[in-house]
Amino acid sequence: MNALILAAGYATRLYPLTLNKSKPLLEVAGKPMIEWVLDNLAPIPELETVYVVTNSRFVKDFQTWADVYGRKRRAPLTLKIINDGSTGDSDKLGAIGDICLVAGREDLARNDLIVVAGDNLFSEPLLEFARAAKGAEAMLATYDVGDLKEIKKYSSITTDSEGVVTQFEEKPAEPKNTIAGIALYYFSREAVPLFTTYVAAGNNPDQPGRFIQWLYPRKPVKTYQVKGTWFDIGSKETLEEANEIFAQFVR
Repeated sequence: MNALILAAGYATRLYPLTLNKSKPLLEVAGKPMIEWVLDNLAPIPELETVYVVTNSRFVKDFQTWADVYGRKRRAPLTLKIINDGSTGDSDKLGAIGDICLVAGREDLARNDLIVVAGDNLFSEPLLEFARAAKGAEAMLATYDVGDLKEIKKYSSITTDSEGVVTQFEEKPAEPKNTIAGIALYYFSREAVPLFTTYVAAGNNPDQPGRFIQWLYPRKPVKTYQVKGTWFDIGSKETLEEANEIFAQFVR
């Protein structure tokens, strides 16, 4: 199993903080966001390589960070930084475009794949997510945000009795529940080539949730509800809040 961390966005809503630093490299409770992601992926025993896809503006920063992170880890973790070639919002590939790029360049269809956004913070390791995904064609992580107003910011998920997605709605006007789909996914090696199919058909290559919206009528997409605390950082206010909340989880 491999993992791909999405870190090629430009996070314009966080300007000026992200003018000269990629959002996943901003610190939360004393360490870069991306280290929270990696530290929670690391316990997965089957994990072979973690790919980090970024852009031309920040690729050197990520490589410098990766070199330091690799030296300070007790157990080895294979990291590979991928440059998607973009330089700004005007020529960015979008998250799905980046997945498609790395999948082709690194032959990711040879193995199962976890995809996660580099700005999604988890308080708990993702080992149980990986275990639950075994045998599935695709799996979407969900989180109960606990508020019908809050869910309107995210994608609302409805499932059948087996936990398979039956409805996926981005930013619902009238949500039926408080279960949100979050940017943590598993794809079997058989499902990985479908990213190329999706992009080749002219579909929107931006938010990864759009791929799930396209996929679930075609293939069963299972769900797994993430335990502990999950946080999606999209503004200066949520960054400040995350610093306070995740200080209690520093290990």
